Amino acid sequence: MGMAAAESQFHVLAVDDSVVDRKLIERLLKTSSYQVTTVDSGSKALQFLGLYEEEQQQQTNPPQTPCVSPNNHHQEVEVSLVITDYCMPGMTGYDLLKKIKESSSLRNIPVVIMSSENVPSRISRCLEEGAEEFFLKPVRQSDLNRLKPHIMKTKIKDQQNLEKLEESEETQFQSSPPTLPLQEHQQQQQQEQQPPSNNKRKAMEEGLSPDRTRPRYNGIATLV
Repeated sequence: MGMAAAESQFHVLAVDDSVVDRKLIERLLKTSSYQVTTVDSGSKALQFLGLYEEEQQQQTNPPQTPCVSPNNHHQEVEVSLVITDYCMPGMTGYDLLKKIKESSSLRNIPVVIMSSENVPSRISRCLEEGAEEFFLKPVRQSDLNRLKPHIMKTKIKDQQNLEKLEESEETQFQSSPPTLPLQEHQQQQQQEQQPPSNNKRKAMEEGLSPDRTRPRYNGIATLV
């Protein structure tokens, strides 16, 4: 029960232009207790991830309603992994992989490529570009069981980076000189500018009086 609850917190973005394959991968992922969003193109995947794709606006065809399930509110969703088909019109899975890895904000998201064609050079190129896995279609449940280690590895790495950042900020804070609050600093300046009090003035005058500065001989006779 605990493992299923943990996996349900992981959100997978599935990208495939085939309706049949998209439905299949969605069903398999949900069977594994993953949260799933499906889109039908690489451009819409980048939109969901929050990257603005200018190429889509330059197309001659008018913009169509995105085929996105369940929604495209990318700002509210943290994607744990992207699984994409290789052969898609427009932007291929390899192109989508490169876009993600070139993005400073998305490069740590694990990417898995799927394809119905077993082409060794294509597989090698995707793995060299940063893909975690390359699955041959039809994708099976045993294939999806290999996704979780990649997600967990990324989670651990992100946590370590966060801890390093917090340690760096704490060290920087400790090394900086302490500063007085503004009100306390103003009060201190006012006290320095005020004339000395009566008690302090009296003590200073007594310290400079002739009686205290004249030498005393206490019973010693001076012969002339």
